[in-house]
Amino acid sequence: MILRPSSLFLVLVSALCVVACNEGPVATSAEQATFVGRSSCASCHPSQQSEWENSHHDLAMQEATSNTILGDFNDATFTYAGVTSTFYRRQDTFFVRTDGPDGQLKDYKIDYTFGITPLQQYLIGFPGGRLQSLGIAWDARPEQDGGQRWYHMYPDEAIDYRDPLHWTGSYQNWNFMCAACHSTNLKKNYILEDDRYETTFSEMNVSCEACHGPGSTHVDWARSPDREQSEIDYSRGLTVSLGDLESEDWVMNQTTGIAQRASPKNSNSLVETCATCHSRRSSLNDDFRAGEPLLAHFRPSLLTEGVYHPDGQIQDEVYVYGSFIQSKMYAAGVTCNNCHNPHSLELRASGNALCSSCHLPTKFDTEDHHFHVPDSPGAQCVNCHMPEKTYMGIDQRRDHSFRVPRPDLSLTLSTPNACNQCHTEESASWAAQAVSAQYDEDKSAESHFGEALWAGRARDPAAEPMLVRLIGDGSQPGIARATALSLLGNFADAATIQAIQESLLDVDPLVRYSSLRTLDGADPNTRLRLAYPLLSDTILTVRVEAARILAPVPPQNLTPVQQSLIDQIVEEYIQTELFNADRPEAHLNLGLLYAGRGRLDDAEESYRVALRIDPMNVQARVNLADLFRLQGSEDDGERILREALRVSPDAAEAFHALGLLLVRRRRIDEAVEYLGEAAKLLPESDRFGYVYGVALNSIGAPDRALLALERSLRFNPDNYNLLMALATINRDNGTFDAAMRYTQALLAISPQDQSLLQLRAQIEEMTQTRNN
Repeated sequence: MILRPSSLFLVLVSALCVVACNEGPVATSAEQATFVGRSSCASCHPSQQSEWENSHHDLAMQEATSNTILGDFNDATFTYAGVTSTFYRRQDTFFVRTDGPDGQLKDYKIDYTFGITPLQQYLIGFPGGRLQSLGIAWDARPEQDGGQRWYHMYPDEAIDYRDPLHWTGSYQNWNFMCAACHSTNLKKNYILEDDRYETTFSEMNVSCEACHGPGSTHVDWARSPDREQSEIDYSRGLTVSLGDLESEDWVMNQTTGIAQRASPKNSNSLVETCATCHSRRSSLNDDFRAGEPLLAHFRPSLLTEGVYHPDGQIQDEVYVYGSFIQSKMYAAGVTCNNCHNPHSLELRASGNALCSSCHLPTKFDTEDHHFHVPDSPGAQCVNCHMPEKTYMGIDQRRDHSFRVPRPDLSLTLSTPNACNQCHTEESASWAAQAVSAQYDEDKSAESHFGEALWAGRARDPAAEPMLVRLIGDGSQPGIARATALSLLGNFADAATIQAIQESLLDVDPLVRYSSLRTLDGADPNTRLRLAYPLLSDTILTVRVEAARILAPVPPQNLTPVQQSLIDQIVEEYIQTELFNADRPEAHLNLGLLYAGRGRLDDAEESYRVALRIDPMNVQARVNLADLFRLQGSEDDGERILREALRVSPDAAEAFHALGLLLVRRRRIDEAVEYLGEAAKLLPESDRFGYVYGVALNSIGAPDRALLALERSLRFNPDNYNLLMALATINRDNGTFDAAMRYTQALLAISPQDQSLLQLRAQIEEMTQTRNN
């Protein structure tokens, strides 16, 4: 049995707080509490204060001084993309001479350090309250490990001042990208009208109240002589008592060799408090307080392509949470603090001893389990179950999904596996055979949600039933089921609709949110029937998504009560977008909302604001041109699309939109040219390939049309529209064998489709007539 003696500790701390806690603002409830600062906590919690000092949280952000700067500012130089930057100091003030927003060399004062190890970045103040993160970072590792040097965050690219990833651009802006997770009680405070920030924080690092919530009511409780009878005694004046979550006992199951919670976990508060920063997510507001649901303030990323591998392994930078909630450990009730000291951030034990606290070493830390020489790298639990990936050039981070290595999936899904991370000279096939030989049961026979997600990404006709099964399997991770829903939009039949309806009632808010997104293409009545009940959801992310789905429903379809509630929650949605008013994407979303509601002037203003924030934004121009189409102003639409192509000559979406506009203007030959360029620039787009092929056929060039459609089909081998176009154009062109081949492929997707059965019969008849 493993006991965590935190309950006794909390009693002792509470007694000390009566006489020791500093004076601070007093609130009547945890919800009304205010931030009092670390000094009000340290006097009662000295051991936690001691552990926290010099931790990554403590040193997350500091004023730039000779005591905090690690980099070489002794006239050191670094050359990147033809620009030589110089790092120097004048007494205790630090500077860099580097290329600015206009590409010209200029001297910039370093205002803050950012992070501590394995790298340290530097923040520079700009007009409008902005802080920008320098793209050249200091490698803080020891010299023998390759550190103590300047390096660029994008070493394999030539990022210059015109690139949005340049250090002066919006993607390196501290206020938007970094601040909330490196400071306490941060308020972004972007002022749209003036395009400036008035960002504030209580403490510039990640301090006590960043995790425990504002502490004034806790201080008030501790100072109260009758605190044991106080109404706020249960939580000691905090919005949530995270300490209570540490006191759960774990009991070893001698049969399985794995510890179990003595009682079920009844709260996700601790994990979701960590997840506010340790997750890949977008923010809806900056009002989060410990204990509140994550999705009441944030929208976590799904297991999307390019971010996660199809089996859920980390690919891009995802910050732990999305991996951890896939794990069996999370499902069993494990929380972050079971492995990590939440104050020092250090592991609670080193090496396999950490895992052995819950997994019997006599069962798991043996050659019979790991098949490697004891104490070798292959015998370390984390190397098999938590493989590493390097981010930011030198920062190695472990996958927290704690998965069993599945090299067999590498063969079918092209995913990485832990075995070949060490055995680099061997193939995935070798690794799969080696693993299979070690187990009595065949691991490759076990299904994995990654198979359904891979098929869904590929738009495989077999994907739909696989996705539907995954969505309905409550034993699978919620994030995987939510991702399956996001892929279900590529399919539509009775089973799909049933899966969506059931998922709208799911206990997991991420699943409910993803279910709503599948309704984007639904008719108004279906939207109203399915999405309207979720306007009353307790979770903001779900509620405002329902409002977005319902916003375009015509007023004549609604009762006054329905219209009133939709208007109310649409306003909530607008506020979540305006929170991110410093981003062009927010204004694109608002433009679509307003256009769907018939507020065309507001939509135009939103698109123009997006362009003011990001003059290079192509999508804002494409959307604006489409708005002009709705208003009958094709001249303005053509002008704005040609402007988009001047700004971004390789913008496939702009070429496609201009081609469609020219079709409407009956300038067909010119239109085909632009549609063809879009298909060439983005050959994986089935939409671009299909429209280009149909356009070629319409001008009497069926052979060219077939080539274009076949090229697009190589990227989208089971696309219904492409197959249908190929079947019918081949039929009309007299190439009946090809027409039949594509028709049979269509029937493999929809075997009961009467129109396809009729098409097959027609082709058979035409073939017979010709042969006779």
